Amino acid sequence: MPSFTYTAIDPTGKKVSGSVVVRNKAEVYRELEAKSLTPVVVDQAEAGAGGKGAKGSGEGGKEGKAKRNTKLKRQELVLFTEELADLLDAGMNLERALKVLHERQANGSIRAVAGCLREEIREGARFSKALAVASPSFDELYSSLVAAGEASGSLPDILRRLVVNLKQLYNLQRRTIGAMIYPIMVMLAGVVLLFVFSTVLMPSLSKMMAKTGQDLPFITEVLVSFTDFMAAWWWLILGIMVAVAVGFRIFISTPAGRQWWDRYKMNLPAFGPVILGRFYAQFCHTMANLVANGVPLLNSLRLVTRGTPNLYVRGLLDRVVLDVGEGTSLARAMEKTKSFPEQLVDRVAIGEQTGELGKAFSKAAIKYDEDLDVRIARLTTVVPNVMLAFVAVVVGVVAYSVITTIFGSMSGIRGR
Repeated sequence: MPSFTYTAIDPTGKKVSGSVVVRNKAEVYRELEAKSLTPVVVDQAEAGAGGKGAKGSGEGGKEGKAKRNTKLKRQELVLFTEELADLLDAGMNLERALKVLHERQANGSIRAVAGCLREEIREGARFSKALAVASPSFDELYSSLVAAGEASGSLPDILRRLVVNLKQLYNLQRRTIGAMIYPIMVMLAGVVLLFVFSTVLMPSLSKMMAKTGQDLPFITEVLVSFTDFMAAWWWLILGIMVAVAVGFRIFISTPAGRQWWDRYKMNLPAFGPVILGRFYAQFCHTMANLVANGVPLLNSLRLVTRGTPNLYVRGLLDRVVLDVGEGTSLARAMEKTKSFPEQLVDRVAIGEQTGELGKAFSKAAIKYDEDLDVRIARLTTVVPNVMLAFVAVVVGVVAYSVITTIFGSMSGIRGR
């Protein structure tokens, strides 16, 4: 077993030092408590030859140090939380549940996180504090909810609610991204069509008309001029596009540029309402989860603010936090920003008056989930149709020019 050195204060206030041979730090603290000593510093002693032998034969030497700071994907985070809640519901204590996950979980990342958490807990750390050591995927919001569960003795229930919340946020993200895929694919198809037309089709038509000696139709001349221009100056156009893209990236990497972009993209036609609806749904879900689990309102707002990536929205929430901290009601603070919907403000005001703010946010979250479904349905209907109409116009113009050119060349051949 490893040896630990300690510095502590005895009941008379004197500082004492010593060493003990125990399995882990948690046992050191228990021994010091039994001797009525208040620990100041507890460290593992340097292992000599004998220490190495003991450590190698003990449990710590057998298992080794678990990997720290393992990142978890969203699905892995949900799976870890759900399985841990199941094990705790089955009557296992936390250390035993983490051991089962560490030894039997097939996913390597979850296994590493469970092993790290188990080591930290066996050394006396609180579960909510150990999360930050084990993985950066456990954000401050997750850790705060776990801390509330530890304090109230309802950790399995908190983990269940976290699973629901994580799945809701994952579904929001997946639906939003899914709504963008089809329009982007249609737009890329149009770009590929223009490229093929410019590099393959039009040069062949131009050569064919030159052999017949016929004049090109007007629309075909326009398209030929366009393809000639693209062939001669494609490098310049590509350079300008790259320069604009790089310049835009540099601009939005600055605080002012990022705030402008975060605000502007929420007002984009078709896409803006989806982004805005996703924020309202996520805000309500998170606030409902925090308030329902006993996290104080001001702390809940601060956690939501720190977890919001949109700088413009974060600025609005900072103003709400400041006003609430000065004693203003949440509904009034939200109303002062003039950026939250009146219906949401009214629901929050009623929740504050009745003392059921968590339920008010939960009902609002359901409403915004439904609204987001409608907005995504509109986006996936309107935007692809607009893009298809654009591609259809391009194809129609190309087809008309090709047919006109072919008939013109056939007439020239017959005239000979």
